[in-house]
Amino acid sequence: MGILYDDVVIIRHPEKEGDPVVITVNCPDKTGLGCDLCRIILFFGLSIVRGDVSTDGKWCYLVFWVVGKSTTRWGLLKKRLVGACPSCFSASGISYYSAESHPPRPPDVFLLKLVCHDRKGLLHDVTGVLYTRELLHTNKRKEDTYDHLRAVMGNSMISCDIEMVGLESTACSAESSFLPTAITENILPLQMPDEAPSSLTSTNVSVIMDNMLSPAHTLVQIVCQDHKGLLYDIMRTLKDYNIQISYGRFYIKHRRTCEIDLFIMQADGMKIVDP
Repeated sequence: MGILYDDVVIIRHPEKEGDPVVITVNCPDKTGLGCDLCRIILFFGLSIVRGDVSTDGKWCYLVFWVVGKSTTRWGLLKKRLVGACPSCFSASGISYYSAESHPPRPPDVFLLKLVCHDRKGLLHDVTGVLYTRELLHTNKRKEDTYDHLRAVMGNSMISCDIEMVGLESTACSAESSFLPTAITENILPLQMPDEAPSSLTSTNVSVIMDNMLSPAHTLVQIVCQDHKGLLYDIMRTLKDYNIQISYGRFYIKHRRTCEIDLFIMQADGMKIVDP
């Protein structure tokens, strides 16, 4: 027995116009699942105005209240969310293959070199095209990507090239969501200013960690100003440090102020005690 495929992700549209759409996810748990789901929701141009996360370590239940454009492809969004969820067999302990005899294959990573004239919304349009091109390992898929990029960019595109990068870049992809330094230093040079802007030390941000309230978890309370992708940024940080969320809630007050409560633990099941 197991949960039905259609019940893994349920999208409920509001009865009243202007109210948020409610997305519920019910599936086996894994470290970083909240990050992966928030990333997909963000890529579809939606903003999360409220969220609830609950898990017992094996099974999780997540609820997102989202707002966005009327042109959102809800069917495709559901498909992407379901694809990010672990298989129901993973919670039951059923395994068809041995991990030792069948090590996971590193994902294919491609480098897009695009030269063009800048304009408003350029990165958004390019990202939208790349998100719909799932596989690039054949020439036909690459040509298809070129055609779609030309369609959205028009005369602003000067040149475009897609090539597969080596194993030194793909090897790190399973460990972190950041690009390897071999790419960022050589292709994406970044010069930091001598002095950081004062906005980086804004007094509008509060992060409090408490180990006294819960016997098994560290409570993290965050209060800050909202911005698109905020919940994803927080979830991605926790995923990169292999931190698990047992319970959490996210909501916006007075339109712009976000309050986030997260009960978290390390991968070994211990609290975070290192200052």
